[in-house]
Amino acid sequence: MENQLAKSVEERTFQYQDSLPSLPVPSLEESLKKYLESVKPFANEEEYKKTEEIVQKFQNGIGKKLHQKLLERAKGKRNWLEEWWLNVAYLDVRIPSQLNVNFAGPASHFEHYWPPKEGTQLERGSISLWYNLNFWQLLRKEKLPVDKVENIPLDMNQFRMLFSTCKVPGITRDSVVSYFRTESEGSSPSHIAVLCRGRVFVFDVLHEGSLITPPEILRQLTYIYKKCHNEPDGPGIAALTSEERTRWAKAREYLISLDPENLTLLEKIQNSLLVYSIEDGSPHVTPEDYSQLSAMTLTGDPTVRWGDKSYNLISFSNGVFGCNCDHAPYDAMVMVKISYYVDEKIFENEGRWKGSEKVRDIPLPKELVFTVDEKILNDVNQAKAQFLKQASDLQIAVYSFTSFGKKLTKKKRLHPDTFIQLALQLAYYRLHGRPGCCYETAMTRYFYHGRTETVRSCTIEAVRWCQSMQDPSTSLFEQQQKMLQAFAKHNKMMKDCSTGKGFDRHLLGLSLIAKEEGLPVPELFRDPLFSRSGGGGNFVLSTSLIGYLRVQGMVVPMVHNGYGFFYHIREDRFVVACSAWKSCPETDAKKLVQLTFHAFHDMMQLMNIPNL
Repeated sequence: MENQLAKSVEERTFQYQDSLPSLPVPSLEESLKKYLESVKPFANEEEYKKTEEIVQKFQNGIGKKLHQKLLERAKGKRNWLEEWWLNVAYLDVRIPSQLNVNFAGPASHFEHYWPPKEGTQLERGSISLWYNLNFWQLLRKEKLPVDKVENIPLDMNQFRMLFSTCKVPGITRDSVVSYFRTESEGSSPSHIAVLCRGRVFVFDVLHEGSLITPPEILRQLTYIYKKCHNEPDGPGIAALTSEERTRWAKAREYLISLDPENLTLLEKIQNSLLVYSIEDGSPHVTPEDYSQLSAMTLTGDPTVRWGDKSYNLISFSNGVFGCNCDHAPYDAMVMVKISYYVDEKIFENEGRWKGSEKVRDIPLPKELVFTVDEKILNDVNQAKAQFLKQASDLQIAVYSFTSFGKKLTKKKRLHPDTFIQLALQLAYYRLHGRPGCCYETAMTRYFYHGRTETVRSCTIEAVRWCQSMQDPSTSLFEQQQKMLQAFAKHNKMMKDCSTGKGFDRHLLGLSLIAKEEGLPVPELFRDPLFSRSGGGGNFVLSTSLIGYLRVQGMVVPMVHNGYGFFYHIREDRFVVACSAWKSCPETDAKKLVQLTFHAFHDMMQLMNIPNL
């Protein structure tokens, strides 16, 4: 009877959290076997033999001991990786995170009811904000449907980090603070922070217990906009968040020492629902070319972004939008979900607010005025200068391939994600004349607090196929067969990684156990092939599928001579975002995208050959 009752009640967003399985520890033998396979494309026979010996020695010796200790750790934790991953991938990193770690992307409203148009920034912004706040309320009430794969619930924990969450810099390690609570857990902050021309304002989004409406939000935004455009610019404290982490931590300590009130103001930004950025720029964008808008979401004005905030919603002067998000608390799928929700609502309502125009007498926004001195102003200028210098080195190309999309690849029984991954391998091979070690994100949300695992897309099967495509003596039939073998291999790896049978996080765990035990770094991790194949975050291709909705995003490359390559898949098109550093003479983001598009055509032609 009780079970039936539970079933009839509506599902709550976080209700399955306690029943999710723990993150498993894969078998050592399996992980090392997969690792050896993954280094093959980057080794000659002699190098491979040497690595094989190192792996064998590791498996029978120190690796075995470390694996035992990892199993012990996993007994006491539902996710043995969670804390380690957060620290190693994000919080211990000292390079400026706003450009190097954050992800960003354009909102797709410009494709339908909101094409670029001057004079629409504030009105559209008030509507966009309102739908974002509706999503916040769905989370607070736990009414957001649970993500599932074939009826299996996925971990929803990362959605708790979308609102009222912020990273705080530390001298050697940052921390993440989240103030979000569901309604059943208690009260949660209900104000947003608005950044405009170096100044910071806050206002509450609830009035007499209900959300303020778009006309009321518009009044608040207009007040801020007019003030900032008729008075001198503010000090731009936000730019400090784009600094090298230790430097920002020291500047923050100094700022607080100037006046304890500064801490109160910093906390007000930290616990705000989100940061709303009013940008003065008007980036060009069309449904075929998102390059400039994407670049400006990633590298725009650092005085109107709080780089440590889990969500900066960015509005541009010509009424187009985007976001910039700290990567530490969550992965891109959280942003994809809310972006799609907002976009659908704007689409359903034809880009207009159809409710009451009445504006209640709500308190005006309050400005947060920091106490600053010459030193802080110098720090801000230095932060701005280093950010803009690095930003100007970034090449970004975001284009739509419109000849076909998911529909046709599925018809040919090809997995569309694998299709793009293999096209990228061929494009890289043609551009650089060698295989490119590649990181593709796999999701591990079947498990408690699961986040990601690495799929190493550059397999020996993929390389053999790329070589066959460059060899005029290879028959079309042989090229087709090699391609299908590469497909099968990639599909199996993706399945393994999603179900807790990947090896990269396992190897990371073993290396961290050694570190914690004060042991020397095992030879496996010092082997040149370890980093040449991408280990230790050295992948030349950093890639991810952003999903099957009209949401795009991007990151910078993992290494100086690499590429960031993010894409989304639709019925009739593929949209690809590629980044590279201009100061690296051998990389070219635009060329890589063009060659990938060529590869799409070549692959489709292979699938069109009659059975020989």
